[in-house]
Amino acid sequence: MLKKTVIIAAVATLSVLLLFIFCVIIASKIVGSDVATSKEGVGLIEVKGMILDSKETIRQLKYFLKQDSVKAVVLRVDSPGGIVAPSQEIYAEVKKFAAKKKIIVSMGSLAASGGYYISAPATTIYANPGTITASIGVILKLSNIESLMDKIGIKSHTLKTGKYKDSGSPLREFTAADRAMLQAVIDNTHEQFIKAVAEGRKLPVEDVRKIADGRILSGEQAMGHKLVDRLGTLQDAIEEAGRLAGISGDPELLLPPKKKIDYLDLLVEGAEGAFHGPLGRAAVGGMKMMYEAE
Repeated sequence: MLKKTVIIAAVATLSVLLLFIFCVIIASKIVGSDVATSKEGVGLIEVKGMILDSKETIRQLKYFLKQDSVKAVVLRVDSPGGIVAPSQEIYAEVKKFAAKKKIIVSMGSLAASGGYYISAPATTIYANPGTITASIGVILKLSNIESLMDKIGIKSHTLKTGKYKDSGSPLREFTAADRAMLQAVIDNTHEQFIKAVAEGRKLPVEDVRKIADGRILSGEQAMGHKLVDRLGTLQDAIEEAGRLAGISGDPELLLPPKKKIDYLDLLVEGAEGAFHGPLGRAAVGGMKMMYEAE
């Protein structure tokens, strides 16, 4: 009798799970479908906060590039910067977009470091006079808790395949060799930043290098260094985008469709997270180079 009850309960649980998965799959196909707009106007894309991932911004840029009704785009940037690779990926996509349609950057209160990086290849850059921008530099923060571990009696053991594999680990001394190796990486990445700004703004590399020491600039100062084209508000940038796109009168402001929610992916990611947990994530090195304003 008990065995029969267990079997019935297992079958019932499996049935509910299968029904849930089926509903998730159906919902993922329905929710968030992109619908092309027929109105002519200017698209608006917003980049707010830390740049930790590029996928959503790139999705929106690609969407607007395909829409014939979207004659130009305003990229509103309000960001202190972020991780190097996503910033570079957005930069590349903005550059591709600018080769086919006009893209106007409107800087909010903060568009520094990675926030400036992604702005550089735009057709035109607007900033408010008091916008905090520039901060052309790279930063890598490291900490050491070796002494603390000794005080509380915790010993750490590391197995590795080369002397640099655990460079920057908080659990061992940061050596001169570590510093030299990581500084070389930082310097190379900084040089990439300088060249990207020079290319995007059509400026001599040496002119950019002179101010690429991590300093922040106001929007007004940045315009003096040709890092910004004009001083103005978001509305000014929208009107400029309309003019450059040949739209008469006030341009219609078009928003990108909401991101499609793939519930099946969420379900899979949730399962993977439960399986791997913190231990799996900790196994991968946590160093991240940042284009970030301090």
